Amino acid sequence: MTQQGKQLYQSQPVEEYILEHEPFYLPVHDEVEIFEAAYADKVPVLLKGPTGSGKTRFVEYMSYKMGQKVKRTNGRQGLPLISVACHEDLTASDLVGRYLLEPEGTRWIDGPLTRAVKTGGICYLDEVVEARKDTTVLIHPLTDHRRLLHVEKLGEVINAHPDFFMVVSYNPGYQSALKDLKHSTRQRFVAIEFDFPPKELEAPIIKHEAKVDNEVAESLALLGEKVRNLRGHGLQEGVSTRLLVYAGRLMAQGIKPRRACQVAVVWGLTDDVDVQRSVHEVVTSIFP
Repeated sequence: MTQQGKQLYQSQPVEEYILEHEPFYLPVHDEVEIFEAAYADKVPVLLKGPTGSGKTRFVEYMSYKMGQKVKRTNGRQGLPLISVACHEDLTASDLVGRYLLEPEGTRWIDGPLTRAVKTGGICYLDEVVEARKDTTVLIHPLTDHRRLLHVEKLGEVINAHPDFFMVVSYNPGYQSALKDLKHSTRQRFVAIEFDFPPKELEAPIIKHEAKVDNEVAESLALLGEKVRNLRGHGLQEGVSTRLLVYAGRLMAQGIKPRRACQVAVVWGLTDDVDVQRSVHEVVTSIFP
């Protein structure tokens, strides 16, 4: 075979996906125990919940926590977390890999899913319903007893590494007839439902993430609770913990509370003027 026609094959390491520091996460229910049990028996997990309710942070936390029990081939501890933000143009090649043409010949590059399957780690498909249905079908053999990945372009079938684990997430609030999980996909996962934490737990989260004092954190948590009560009255979703943290960060930088809540919560939630007015009234009742 000539040098030009030579196919170079290599699998890229995944050590850079190992979290060095423990992410901050406060359990709300028994989600940690459920995830641990699922990981122990390699039962795929589906996370459902609104935007900003902690799904991604939870996966990061569990990757670190479970990684303390996993020893890599190089002797290092850790469980890599390879995340993919799904979108409507996501193809099978984006997940599995593709050939690249280079001066030395044709080189195959593994996609994120293949890297996780080969070397072990969590493959996290975020907002999986955004991906094309013909793309998500390729994960089916990985989510049952077979634990296999078919790489058609290479003519290979790869057995998943013992530490490989599949996690997907989506926001049910945005689902439609065109963007929903196929039943053949949904029923391959155990589902953990997420919602916004009660204010007793949300206040410590805001305090830690925004670096504000107890009083501000408790006020923002109360704001979150009251704004979420407006769901069904013009708001499709309540304010996320993330937006409350953003408001707190602005306050920590010297922005006045009502102004911080206006740009982070009122304007961040909706463009509807009437709904904005309602949310603003809640803000002024807490931050006079």
